[in-house]
Amino acid sequence: MPRILLAEDDDSLRGFLARALERAGYDVTACADGDEAAAVLDQDWDLLLTDIVMPGLDGIEVARQAAARHPGLRIMFITGFAAVALAAGEAAPPGAKVLSKPIHLREIVNEVDRMIAA
Repeated sequence: MPRILLAEDDDSLRGFLARALERAGYDVTACADGDEAAAVLDQDWDLLLTDIVMPGLDGIEVARQAAARHPGLRIMFITGFAAVALAAGEAAPPGAKVLSKPIHLREIVNEVDRMIAA
């Protein structure tokens, strides 16, 4: 079962995302912020799904650390800030995908499915 590390500071969204991905057949570890996600980066992950703007470490820094530890790790960002999304495209590790909120849960699950299958 593919393993996803989810970092999202919005409690409701984190819960919705985790449940949707679990229903789709993924093993999800949900973290409330970037610091919590960084603390478990040494585990094996198939995909990092992270918000960009969070307290503590932001999603860009979590992704940089994750990519350094796990070359080839699939990384997907979600953000509600258009300007941040544009900047993330330049700062993100190669191959990372950026999705802008609001986004339907089904669309996120479909994008995760595509990234895991690639």
